[in-house]
Parts: sequence; C-alpha cells; structure tokens
Amino acid sequence: MFREVLRKVCEQELQHEVAGETGDGRSAVALVARIKPDLVLLDLHLPNLDGFGVLEEIRKVSPDSRILILSSHCDEYTVYRVEQARVQGFVDKNTNTVAALKDAIIAVAAGRIAFSRAYQNVRRARQADPMSFDKILTDRERAILSFVGESLTDDEIAARLSISVETVQKHRLNTLRKLELNSTMELVRYAREHGFTLSAPRSGDDVMLP
Repeated sequence: MFREVLRKVCEQELQHEVAGETGDGRSAVALVARIKPDLVLLDLHLPNLDGFGVLEEIRKVSPDSRILILSSHCDEYTVYRVEQARVQGFVDKNTNTVAALKDAIIAVAAGRIAFSRAYQNVRRARQADPMSFDKILTDRERAILSFVGESLTDDEIAARLSISVETVQKHRLNTLRKLELNSTMELVRYAREHGFTLSAPRSGDDVMLP
C-alpha cells in the first residue's frame, strides 16, 4: 500500500520515472545494480537483508545513486546508523505527511539534503548527551547489545559472532557497567527503546566485526 502511494507521488505529482520497486532487501540490491537509479527510496525494515545491509551493497554497485530513507524507526541507534551511512535524506513515516515526503524527494533528487525534524531532534539530543552509546560503547558491545535486545542467549550470540561465550559475557558486563544498568532485563529494555533490535543481523547474514 505504501509503495503504491510512493509510486503515485513520484509518477503523477513529480513526473519522475519509477524504474523499479521491490519488497525485500536482496532483491533491492540486485535491482539497483541492474538499473543504476538516480534516486533510491529505501525503507530500513526489510526481509532477507535490512536497509542498512542494502545501503552497504548499494554503495558498491551504484555509488552515484542518491538515497532517501523512509522509516517508521526514528530512535537513537537508527539515527546514528543513518548518520554514519551518509545518505542524503531521512523521512520519519510516523510524523511526516505525504506533502513532507514529496518535498524531501524533490530536494534529494535536486542534489540537496532532506532530514525530518524528528531525525534532527534525536540526533541533536544524542550528540549533546555525554553518556550516549556512541561515546561509551565499542562496536562489539553495540553488536552484542542488538542481540541482547532480541533476547538471544549468550550461546546464541557467541555462535552468531563466532566468539566464545566467555567473551560475550565479558562484553555484556562491560555494557551494563558503562550504561549504569543493573540487570539483563534493564539491558534488554535499553536495547529495545534505543532501536538496537532493528540492526541485529538475522540468521544467515554475514557478521564481521573486529
């Protein structure tokens, strides 16, 4: 339904050619590699390969494509990951109107940037917080935190990351200490409230961290 709205906005209101569309991550990468579009409208929550994985691959197969993220997730970790990905825009589907989406498409297609007010507010709050996760947690600790938010056991996390259970336990304890939390339950709540579960690699995804 949402893709149909997007198509109508692009074709009927903005007179853009819609070169293709798909509903899963791996098909999206193959499609972008084949058609090399000027602009990619990308949701982050996709089956098979999430939006962040798609972003990585798009950079390889079509580096000149401009990217506008459309997502219902606008939490701290999602905003942080989008910021690191250096895309050209972000529209929060929960708070933005179709008119705002149209304005964002126009801006990004014209070579400008377009980030929603919600995105900018979350970004500023995180940057101003001396205890934000990006300042105190390592990449490995963030990866483990995403799995903790999915309620995986230490054994399951160790298997996903190809590390020992003891290493997982050490990182979990370090994360608890750094975030000043007292239990695994609090850690799970933190991970879910801050958006870490969106970025947890699913079974079959490659996981490579130092």
